[in-house]
Amino acid sequence: MNQQSRRQYLINYLLSSKHLGVEIPDDEQSQKRLFRALVNVRMPQPASKEFLQIQDEYLQNELLQKGITDVSDLKPIADGIYLWKGDITTLKCDGIVNAANSQMLGCFCPNHGCIDNAIHTFAGVQLRLECAEMMSKQGHEEPTGQAKITKAYNLPCKYVLHTVGPIVRGRLTKGHEEQLASCYRSCLELADKNRLDSIAFCCISTGEFCFPNEKAAEIAIKTVKEFKAKTASNIKVIFNVFKELDYEIYSRLLKSN
Repeated sequence: MNQQSRRQYLINYLLSSKHLGVEIPDDEQSQKRLFRALVNVRMPQPASKEFLQIQDEYLQNELLQKGITDVSDLKPIADGIYLWKGDITTLKCDGIVNAANSQMLGCFCPNHGCIDNAIHTFAGVQLRLECAEMMSKQGHEEPTGQAKITKAYNLPCKYVLHTVGPIVRGRLTKGHEEQLASCYRSCLELADKNRLDSIAFCCISTGEFCFPNEKAAEIAIKTVKEFKAKTASNIKVIFNVFKELDYEIYSRLLKSN
């Protein structure tokens, strides 16, 4: 079965479960968008063994086409600290950090551009189900500043660490800053507890949650350096950025420290 056949099977499966009579488009990019949208809106529930096998083959082939970046091939910008601009879903390291919402179930908005959407899309439907089971046991929404760890499924990393960053509406407060620092600390503590050798942080809260980019980077770098100094941890920390603006900010701040 080639990628087109896999994709069409997956789309048909997802459409049939929702009883939708949507016509599958002919072109590849439209099919990819439809598949992603159907995955995004799918509620957390088990899938058939055949679906999971074909989905895993499809996602792993898509990953190979995009290309994998191994943390071992990166050069540190400071002692044990790396700066990398790229797609975090293609990074091979022990753990990547997902900027989640308080439901912790991934983004349900079809084809949304947030990192939560991308991570859940390319990990596979198993991730949302694991998150749902985890949150069901917890019995309440995830507080801001804490972290949870899950498997990564079809991503090249081993684990995903999910953290809920502060939402800034209006003036930035000291409370927002403390909550963001807590996100980084919680992820580092969880990574240390699970013996991860490397962790990649996205720019938590700077997208939809409107935390100012410069201040967020300052807090991220300060919290990571304080944690490494306090614990003598040798964990490799990768600051992953997607926008050129964030790359310039982190590059300047890391070089000046």
